[in-house]
Amino acid sequence: MANFSTTSQPMGSENSQQSYAPALISLMILFFMMGFITCLNDNLTPFFKNAFALDYAAAARIQFFFFSAYLLLSVPAGRIIHYTSYKTCMIIGFAVASVGCLLFLPAAQSHSYPLFLFAIFILACGITLLQVAANPYISILGKPETASSRLTLTQAFNSLATFIAPLFGTEIILSKMIKPVEGVPLTTEQLEMNLQAVQTPYIGLAIALMSIAGIVAVLKLPIIKPQDNPNQQQAPKSLFAHSHLVFGIVAIFCYVGAEVTIGNFLINYIGEPYIMDLSEYQAGNYLAYYWGGAMIGRFAGALALKELAPHKVLAFNALVAVVLIIISILVAGELGMWTMLAVGLFNSIMFPTIFTLAIKNLGSLTNRGTEFLSMAIFGGAVVPLVQGLLADAVGLQYAFLLPAACYVYIAWFGWKGYEAK
Repeated sequence: MANFSTTSQPMGSENSQQSYAPALISLMILFFMMGFITCLNDNLTPFFKNAFALDYAAAARIQFFFFSAYLLLSVPAGRIIHYTSYKTCMIIGFAVASVGCLLFLPAAQSHSYPLFLFAIFILACGITLLQVAANPYISILGKPETASSRLTLTQAFNSLATFIAPLFGTEIILSKMIKPVEGVPLTTEQLEMNLQAVQTPYIGLAIALMSIAGIVAVLKLPIIKPQDNPNQQQAPKSLFAHSHLVFGIVAIFCYVGAEVTIGNFLINYIGEPYIMDLSEYQAGNYLAYYWGGAMIGRFAGALALKELAPHKVLAFNALVAVVLIIISILVAGELGMWTMLAVGLFNSIMFPTIFTLAIKNLGSLTNRGTEFLSMAIFGGAVVPLVQGLLADAVGLQYAFLLPAACYVYIAWFGWKGYEAK
């Protein structure tokens, strides 16, 4: 991993002696907004499923379009960082995300699910630019040995947002949803009333994102570019000669896929007769426990990772997640619900830990490795879509074996695959 010392004078740095506190605070706000917007998709899935009479696979296209942006935009985002700076990439990201939010307005007015998917994709393009810039920026703002702890702390604010977003989405969106009667589609007037519920919050998000872009633009953040550090260690020319990076890319794919899949289908899962038999509005409030567990775990994990070996914590958490999902599949009722919700707690440290283990010792290839790790977030598009197909074929309950398999691989990565070779 690239090591940018605060005592050196890298080219393009405004003031290498300045405190990193303002930068870290800005990044905490950035992670909050990314988490809030991403988690709102979990409310949109059941909402559009009812509004447009979709099956599970069609409803999962929301996540597919959202996370496809990571596959398509990660490398261009890396090029933007290379030719400008992390700060510039973040400003562009906020601006693009705000445009995506504004596109919800014509999508609602035209009653077009495909246009909603396009708006979600543009919104995700902005989030991708933010993600690609923010993760390595945090990693190099301080000592390399505390990178996992630092990234976990900032991502705790991402989890704070994911705790708040389901409650917000449930009250603002799902509470206003008119659910169709069995076999009777919504009338045009009812559909218009439903779609109006998503316009106001996303217009508000667009205003917030543009405001943050302006604030970041005027802040004097440390300007760090990949070529700025003259002491950066060299690495083999072939990026994929580093087996731990290759395994880490797969681990990120599995983790994001599993985390998003569970969150995406939780409202429908809790509403199933064999679990709690609740309405989407009632079940939506429980979604906050899933993301709230991740929030608590990340604040605690930021401290734990300073004392414990990150790879051991990762392997342990992944194995516990597997056990919890298996219990949820085998046991109905309230226990099945709470064991599935508890997976969120053990998700907490996975992304930042996988990320920092995967880019360890990449030297001058760190930023290229980051691009591929960001592309692997595409797992959030693929795994929910596959689970949607499985749910339509064998039922939602047994479809959760797919994220369980993802956690099995992550446990192996934490046990053996993380070793740098």
